Amino acid sequence: MKNVSSLNIILSLILIVFIFINATSDKAIVYTGPKYTSDTYKIKAIKLPENLNFAGELIPINKPDIRERMDRELLVNTYWQSNGLLLIKHARKYFPIILPILKKNGIPEDFKYLAVIESGLHNVTSPKGAKGFWQLMKATAKEDKLEVNSNVDERYNLELSTQVACNYLLKAKEKFGTWTLAAASYNNGISGIARKIKVQKVTNYYDLLVGDETARYIPRLIAVKEILTHPEKYGFIFDASDLYYPIPTYSVMVDTPIHNIALFAKGLKLNYKTLKLYNPWLRENHLNNRSRKKYTIKLPKN
Repeated sequence: MKNVSSLNIILSLILIVFIFINATSDKAIVYTGPKYTSDTYKIKAIKLPENLNFAGELIPINKPDIRERMDRELLVNTYWQSNGLLLIKHARKYFPIILPILKKNGIPEDFKYLAVIESGLHNVTSPKGAKGFWQLMKATAKEDKLEVNSNVDERYNLELSTQVACNYLLKAKEKFGTWTLAAASYNNGISGIARKIKVQKVTNYYDLLVGDETARYIPRLIAVKEILTHPEKYGFIFDASDLYYPIPTYSVMVDTPIHNIALFAKGLKLNYKTLKLYNPWLRENHLNNRSRKKYTIKLPKN
């Protein structure tokens, strides 16, 4: 009997311990945080600023369709936070290269944002074959005397391609009379915008019925301008040290073929990767240069 009693006591103690462990375990996983996501993360509607403009030309946000298009682009580009921060970082690196070329050609400063929406300030290739920061098609580039072939593609040269973009925009401005229509034609083509104007009997971008891509193009351009101009207003918080900065370079002139770019780079105490990063227009491991053309090769000072 005594043994049975002792066994009962032991079993009771084991049961108590088991209950206690389970009870404390349950407490450990009880959710005690906020009941709703909105308690910690708020997605707010964007208030459209007054007097939005592109290159000094006002956006008529009093028109319901224009207001909705602007609202859409501000929302999309504000809440695509990772992309927004990257645009801010890259803008600090590349705008100092783009802006002097725009200024030299009499192109409004706002057109620096056109390169942002075209490529995100990267040397990308579109499905249609447009390349570089300014997304130049091969025919447009060659028309402006850029070299485009398998060995050299100067659409990847930021300075040269920015100049070609300026030439295009000046031609479009002369044709249409407004910078807004000139910017729209960068997306839809000068002939494309001209045809729509002729058929629809209007002379203002905001009165044109255009395809969805071109309809979003100018509002997106203005939204990106607004966000990059006032990032803190749209919730983008960063320190100056978080941004990317232009890296000082120097140039060497080459008017002969380079038979092996990797060896050429090594002779300059660089590697192949570094030389290509600063000169993405060099597309192969050699430079043909049968014509003895003068090329400017950029190299980092550090």
